[in-house]
Amino acid sequence: MISIVVPTYNEKDNIRPLLSRIDGALPGIDYEVIFVDDSKDETPQVIEEIAKENSHVVLHHRENEKGLATAVVKGFRLAKGDFVACMDADLQHPPEVLLDMYTAMLAHADMAIPSRFIPGGSDGGLDLFRKIVSGTARYIGKILLPCLRNVTDPTSGLFMVRRELLEGADLNPIGWKIMIEVLAMCPVKKVLETPYAFHDRENGESKLSLNVTLEYIKQVFHLMSYATNRGRGMKVVRWSPAKLEERKKTLLEK
Repeated sequence: MISIVVPTYNEKDNIRPLLSRIDGALPGIDYEVIFVDDSKDETPQVIEEIAKENSHVVLHHRENEKGLATAVVKGFRLAKGDFVACMDADLQHPPEVLLDMYTAMLAHADMAIPSRFIPGGSDGGLDLFRKIVSGTARYIGKILLPCLRNVTDPTSGLFMVRRELLEGADLNPIGWKIMIEVLAMCPVKKVLETPYAFHDRENGESKLSLNVTLEYIKQVFHLMSYATNRGRGMKVVRWSPAKLEERKKTLLEK
């Protein structure tokens, strides 16, 4: 089973289309969607209403906590699947890539990371300002954390990992960038990257702010001292679009 952890903050208009697309993306594959919600709007009510009729949906609403990364860690603890995915609720992470990641995990990856920066990928959903901020963050991470150096897209927050690697890991993230925390603190030995296109936000507002950027920098400096995975022996494999489609076709024909 796949556990899909989705942190939410005021995303009421995206919940139904997100779930519809997740269901279409995983034909015949057992999954659960765990929403860890910090919203101030009607988002938890929307999720709760859907959960009454959809057994795939789990809601955990937090009243006195906040933060995307800590929400994801809570979702990790609630997850029951062999593979645990993390994605945003705003549909900039297209749900269809869940099948890509699942295919990569069945190819014996420890962690599957869709990338905007390998052939077939695109970051067209970002405006120029966000591209500059995102690019700067990536290079800061790569310079300071050896485990990120061969990963082309370590700051997107879209990934799937074996749940067993999360067990016992000392995940104590600061801010929003949970993927770098997982790469730095879990015994990941094989990463498989697949191409994907980052999409425009369909509803709601971006959460990017100066504070988010400062929290990321603080997190990277924290991990410089505490990371248990220094990247030694970590293998990064990249699939071309043709290779990915071939492997997905094989999976679906089984």
